[in-house]
Amino acid sequence: MALRQHAEAAATLFREFGDRWGHLQSCEQLGVLAEIAGDYAAAARLHQDCVRDAEELQLWTSASFGLARLGRIALLTGDLERATEYHEQARRLAAEQSHRPAEQFAVTGLALGARRRGDLETAQTLLRPWLDWNRRFGVDSGTALILAQLGYAAEQRGDTEGAAALHREGLAAARRTGDPRALALALEGLAGAHAAADHPERAACLLGRAAALRDSVGMPLPAAERVDVDRASERARASLGEAEFASAFARGRAGQAVREPDSLTAGRIPHTGAEPGR
Repeated sequence: MALRQHAEAAATLFREFGDRWGHLQSCEQLGVLAEIAGDYAAAARLHQDCVRDAEELQLWTSASFGLARLGRIALLTGDLERATEYHEQARRLAAEQSHRPAEQFAVTGLALGARRRGDLETAQTLLRPWLDWNRRFGVDSGTALILAQLGYAAEQRGDTEGAAALHREGLAAARRTGDPRALALALEGLAGAHAAADHPERAACLLGRAAALRDSVGMPLPAAERVDVDRASERARASLGEAEFASAFARGRAGQAVREPDSLTAGRIPHTGAEPGR
């Protein structure tokens, strides 16, 4: 893709010129692209290089982001203990620099780890203040991401109505970003809520639409990031059977709508200061 080509070219030029700051920026982008592609070994190597260079240049905010990205890789490769260590180091460093975006990135990683461990209360407690922060400053991308995570936590607690409300709000924020991957995440979250509420056809359709959005930018969901999607898919497939699931999924991928059940459309979106769904 063009981003990778430009980042690789920039990294080469910065290295030739001896510009370590520029090389750091380029390598960070290459590491993110490797993570998106599911090449976690390459991503870890690139992020480790970024952290080393940032520390030597005393660019502590960049070091915080690099540590948090290493935490994401540890999380995706199943090393939850190391993921927590990296994210906590990143959080402390960001707080020392009073850099709120870097602190948010680290804390979001801690919340992801908590949810992966099944500690839903901790995940929600970590995320709620940052939802308010993103809303206050109009950061739609951050709002969409945090609403998705809160929605998944609500689903895992069995609060399907609350989960759907959070994911619908996240979908509205994602639409404002214009980012297909943000839209896909919100649709996948809604699919999980519908599958848990025994609306499997709607869930399968939403999953198909999300897959089409990810494919449109050449970034399908890597296997390590499919835990929530697979949970929704397995529930919907178990209810529908393979043939009906595949048919609904295909309709969603083609952009054909399926009416949302009334049971998941009524009710207000809950206030974020309380538990989702209350």
